[in-house]
Amino acid sequence: MKSVPRLVAAVSLLALAACQTPAPQVPAPPVPVSGALTQHQPLAPALGVTGSGPAFSIKYLSTNGVSGVGLVPVTGVVIYPAGPAPQGGWPVVAWAHGTVGVANSCAPSLNPRSARDQTYLGEWLRRGFAIVATDYQGLGSDGTHPYLNARTEAYSVLDGVKAALAGLPDLSNNIMIVGQSQGAGAAFASAAYAPAYAPALHVRGVVATGIPYMSPEVIKAVLHAKPQNSASGIDPVVAYALLIGASEAGLNPAFNPEQAFTPRAMPAFHAASEICARPLMERIKTEGLTRANAFEPTLPQALAPAFKGMLFPTLKLDVPLFVGIGMTDRDVAPQGQLMLVKDACKAGTVVQAHLYKGQDHSQAVLASMVDSAAFTAAVMSGQPVQAVCTPVAQ
Repeated sequence: MKSVPRLVAAVSLLALAACQTPAPQVPAPPVPVSGALTQHQPLAPALGVTGSGPAFSIKYLSTNGVSGVGLVPVTGVVIYPAGPAPQGGWPVVAWAHGTVGVANSCAPSLNPRSARDQTYLGEWLRRGFAIVATDYQGLGSDGTHPYLNARTEAYSVLDGVKAALAGLPDLSNNIMIVGQSQGAGAAFASAAYAPAYAPALHVRGVVATGIPYMSPEVIKAVLHAKPQNSASGIDPVVAYALLIGASEAGLNPAFNPEQAFTPRAMPAFHAASEICARPLMERIKTEGLTRANAFEPTLPQALAPAFKGMLFPTLKLDVPLFVGIGMTDRDVAPQGQLMLVKDACKAGTVVQAHLYKGQDHSQAVLASMVDSAAFTAAVMSGQPVQAVCTPVAQ
């Protein structure tokens, strides 16, 4: 039988050992990174594409494109084709949308798709691509939307794809970046930034229709050109300038709207941060706003910081570029689009450009579908693409 002193000593040693045994460590939360999927849930059928497979609204983290540092939440959607996934998963179309406005409520993921986009995105689904569609930073999420800012749009597009690939099943890292209008510029910028920012993404090609080219020469030409009204009866340049100004006002405390817009245009300028593009254009028409009565002579200087953010980092893309141009485009002048084609070709990008007779800014989207299908089939199969730098109207 052990003596009491020995028993006390044994118990003391056991107690000391227990005190020295480290407590189980609680796993540290994952470090937030760009391209991390933070939320996904089924998308309401009214917000999807008719005839698709499963669809989800998503939220993910992206690098703040304005500052280049820090993370911001971005929203979007992922839409699958109907039917079983092929071996290796569905290839991806990273869809970059056109101008909808800068107000938070204008985010495409919160609104039904237009008839045109239903047809266009439905065609990509039928081609066997899943769609990853970003809203862009500041649309559907916190903060101001940096309208037409090339880096912001690129980061939002690329991080949306990274998030979908990492967090959702049956997707393949084989990507076409596709965009219209604002989104065409975003698609070009995404391909330009991808090698350095998202080198793990396997981008195969870019399809762009109605692409804006915001070089200093093009901006000067647009502002000095004779105004041409769109089918809606307004000068779209007035609407775009108001949206650029509204965005800059939310991002740049030094921005002075009175340097850009006249007193007559000031109510529409304030409305541009609160309503979407279509009602803004209706307001411009109702109020009779034109460049002559809405723009101050110092508008180019006032918007210069915003214009600088719209420049592409390079015109030399590592992947082929398809450009569809409507010859009657009044929103983005065909001359500016052709200048981008010329400059990108000169820089060494493989560009296949198409000019469509009688097609405006929106109509060129559907008019390009047959040509973009052939282009896509070539780049996805690794076949050479015929370069067309001086397109003939068709």
